[in-house]
Amino acid sequence: MGTPHSPRSDTRARIIAVALELFSEQGYEQTALREIADRLGVTKAALYYHFKTKDDIVHGIVQGMAAPIDDIIAWGREQPWTPEVRDELIRRFAAGGSERAPLLRFFHENQPALRDSPAGLEFKERVIAIIRLVHGPDATFEDRLRATMALFTINSAMFILKQDAAECAGPEHVGGGPATAGSPEEAMAAAQLVALEIGGLIDHSAARV
Repeated sequence: MGTPHSPRSDTRARIIAVALELFSEQGYEQTALREIADRLGVTKAALYYHFKTKDDIVHGIVQGMAAPIDDIIAWGREQPWTPEVRDELIRRFAAGGSERAPLLRFFHENQPALRDSPAGLEFKERVIAIIRLVHGPDATFEDRLRATMALFTINSAMFILKQDAAECAGPEHVGGGPATAGSPEEAMAAAQLVALEIGGLIDHSAARV
């Protein structure tokens, strides 16, 4: 088994990066393992040594990018629910928002192929787990809805930023127009603020005093 910095783990990381790049360029279903191997400059047999199928590669993509989410879930499950814990969960989720952007874009652009895939379902379960931690026990439907919208606000920020960048680059955009693309840091700061405002309406701690 390879160590975190072994040639084997480095090769797996390269395969995942190149596969995600190709999946984003031409779609999951339209990308063959042969194309991934060709872009990497390795044989198909060498690729098979690390990943047998495209689904295995997607699982590797999710496992790598979802590791910080697992840390958030583990932390949240150790805390008694309070408004302060709720806000900290939102902040921690927002902190990794820009790093998750390629994964979210990949799932968004390949929904028909990945909606019911094992990797897609695993990632969905992680997000549901954080939503439950944010709204806490004894949550009303409104609490659950607010928790969901708070986290979706964070996930949506990078899509809006990408759209703004495309509008700024378009020929129809002339200085002074409405499309203004900020940095990923600015986008996530704005998303965190809005998410905290939405999540801040969930406060049922008094009911458990």
